[in-house]
Amino acid sequence: MVDLHPAARVHLLGVGGAGMSAIAVVLRGLGCSVSGSDSDSTPVLDRLRDIGVEVFVGHDASQVAGADIVARSTAVGRDNPEVAAARRAGIPVYRRAEILAAITGMRATVAVAGTHGKTTTAAMLSQVLMAVGADPGFAVGAALADGGIGARWSSGPLFVVEADESDGTFGELVVSRAVLTNVEPDHLRSDRTIRELEAEFSRFCEGAVDGLVVCADDPGAMRVSAGCRRVLYGTGAEADYRWRSLCRNRRSTLGEVSYRGDVLGPVTVPMPGDHNALNALAALAMACELGVPASDAAAALAGFMGVSRRFERRGEAGGVDFIDDYAHLPTEVACALDAAAQGGWQRVVCVFQPHRYSRTSQLGSTFAHCFEAADQVIITDVYPAGEPAIPGVSGELVWRSVKEAHPDSNIAYAPRLEDAADYLVDVLQPGDLCLTLGAGDLTEVPDWVITRLSEA
Repeated sequence: MVDLHPAARVHLLGVGGAGMSAIAVVLRGLGCSVSGSDSDSTPVLDRLRDIGVEVFVGHDASQVAGADIVARSTAVGRDNPEVAAARRAGIPVYRRAEILAAITGMRATVAVAGTHGKTTTAAMLSQVLMAVGADPGFAVGAALADGGIGARWSSGPLFVVEADESDGTFGELVVSRAVLTNVEPDHLRSDRTIRELEAEFSRFCEGAVDGLVVCADDPGAMRVSAGCRRVLYGTGAEADYRWRSLCRNRRSTLGEVSYRGDVLGPVTVPMPGDHNALNALAALAMACELGVPASDAAAALAGFMGVSRRFERRGEAGGVDFIDDYAHLPTEVACALDAAAQGGWQRVVCVFQPHRYSRTSQLGSTFAHCFEAADQVIITDVYPAGEPAIPGVSGELVWRSVKEAHPDSNIAYAPRLEDAADYLVDVLQPGDLCLTLGAGDLTEVPDWVITRLSEA
């Protein structure tokens, strides 16, 4: 276990990323001296400087001098000059997961895992616990709605963490309680089949010895948690915590929640979409299992401000509303579009950027029916996320899958983001929603188009 004593100086590589910046905030809260480096200057680095983190732009061997511990994100390779310099100097170099595991060992940790929804659910649960005075620490994998880094350290007994399954390291966390939202194929490799992925989730569930909350609506989550003592949430009769009714509009979802048949009361989720209603129910269920009165949890959820890139409103221009969402997997795309279709816009114009060549190769055909709720769709080329290109794999795979399944669909392929922006300027009409979906740099497009429409 990493020794994160308050006098330690910790140097973080890739500190501008969501995961590492959150760790930097927590380590500062612990009293550690923290420095870090990243390849690009971003607003996140400015926020870290504001809390006393020494930040370098660019990687240089001299920047690890004096560090007791060096930690690197998964995006930083072993050939990084700062990694090499630390090893030469005898400074231990840890993975991000090892640092996070050490942090979770300091508090009773509630981990939120799942293929989809874990960031929003973890943020919702953290807000509920803060609102009722539980004083939790937390680390979630996205910026908060106000632009702040999604992390906090406290003297309270609880720590809420988003448990990332992407590299399998979520099993290293020291967890007392857990929420499991769903389990679907993702992050698969030749040495990591769906069977192994599900086995990892099963081990994760088994480790939550003080309480496990599982989505009854998701077959994968139910399968991997079978045999564990668990509390269920969802919309079906088998759920312990259950949505009894849902009313939907452009900005929120409202309904009544029951617990094993007894009505707990009304709940308002200030985000659209049935998937976010389930995320909120997961947070409410875990909060109640921790002893929070349901009415207090519901009141806190009603004030939830959201997290970055989760159905985030980006602006309006020319009578067109712009919303940006992180959805990049088939189920996520379908859920985001279903939420948009319930908003009453004249049309939903969707731009989707596939994420990673490996994921597009594995899942490209499974996007075939994801865009049915959109009136018009634009597919861009793949955002590589650091991966090398795979011959024959591009965004055209997704476009072709949709077109073959729905020959009459209004779908275009615009490889470059600039091409997609030009297309949007030509086709958007007053009363439309422009919905950008993806985990890459597509998030720049709304600003481009808003500027051009405002100048028209």
